[in-house]
Amino acid sequence: MATVKVTLSLSPETVELLSDAATRLAKPKSQVVRDAIQEFHAGIDRLSTAERVRMLAVLDEFAAIPATRSDDDVQRELEEIREARHSDTRQTRFE
Repeated sequence: MATVKVTLSLSPETVELLSDAATRLAKPKSQVVRDAIQEFHAGIDRLSTAERVRMLAVLDEFAAIPATRSDDDVQRELEEIREARHSDTRQTRFE
C-alpha cells in the first residue's frame, strides 16, 4: 500500500495518547492513526449512545399512548391492505 505524508497539528495531550497507544499496541504511530481513522470512518453512520437512548425514550413515550382502535380493527385494516397488494395492482403493472 502506497502512503502519502501529511502534516497534522495535534495537542500535546493527543500526542501523548497516540504515543501511549502505539507503545501498548506495539505498532508504529502512523499505523495507530490509520487504524483509528478507519474505525472512526466505519462508525460515522452509527448512532451514538446518547442518540440511541433519546430515540428509545421517544419510542417509550409513543408506546405509552393508548390505542385508538381495537385489535380487530387493526387486523381488518391490515387484511385489506394485503388484499389490495395482491389484487389487480401486480397484474396490471406488466400488461
